[in-house]
Formats: sequence, structure tokens, C-alpha cells
Amino acid sequence: MLDAVTRFFQRALAAPERSQNPALTLELACAALLCEIMRADFDTSASEREALRTMLVSRLSVKAADVDELMALAEKTTDESVDHYRFVRLISRHYDQVQRFELVKLMWQMAWVDGTIDPQEEHRIRRLAGLLYVSHGDFIRAKLETEPR
Repeated sequence: MLDAVTRFFQRALAAPERSQNPALTLELACAALLCEIMRADFDTSASEREALRTMLVSRLSVKAADVDELMALAEKTTDESVDHYRFVRLISRHYDQVQRFELVKLMWQMAWVDGTIDPQEEHRIRRLAGLLYVSHGDFIRAKLETEPR
């Protein structure tokens, strides 16, 4: 099964334009990056998993019936991934600046779920924002806009 999942993911990311549903591959790439933030502090809680589920359904328009499968696939691919290039490349190719900024805001929201920002989470978000060509100013603005008050 793992080989089938890997082949699906490689095909989808290699050629999203030819896949039957390119939005799903974008959702998977976004889910993988959000999953990376969720796991950055090496302490994944039930509240973080629920926040990821909510983000995928409400913000990325994943069907509720598909969200568990997407989350499992995202976690599996981040476990096996050496770097984030294929996720970032796909997102950068299909998302405009505003959409990439919104994705960075989602990353910050994921990091804030447990009430504090771990240095590993901030580092990971900073790195991904840079790879997504989100300016440092927008990186900071996203953090401030999502900070709990």
C-alpha cells in the first residue's frame, strides 16, 4: 500500500495539470506543509489534529469524508520526504501571492493551537515562507494577524 500511495503522490505532484483533479494535489501539498508545522515541535496533540482537520475542511475546501484520508497521506508523505521542494514548487506554480500569504497565515494558526510558538515551529514557518516567496514583512504580518489576543 505504501508503494501505491508513493506512486500516486509522485504522479500527482509531477504533473498536476494532467491529473483528474489538480485542486486535490494542491490540497495535498498544503496539507503536507501544515502537517509539517503541526509536527515541528515533536508534540502532536489531539487539538492540533482537530485544528488541521478544521483547516482542511473550512479553508481548503476538502470534503469532510476525504479529510482523514488526506491527513493520513499528508503525514505519511512528510515522514518520507527529504525536503519540501515538491510541495512548495506545486503551490508556487498555482497560487498567487495572496494565496501563498494566506497559507502562511494558516501555518501560524496551526503553530498557535497549543498556545505558544515553539522555536522549531517558527523556524519551519520562516523557512517555508521564504521558499514560497512570501516576503519577511508578510511573514511577520501573518504572525501578528494570527496571534491570539
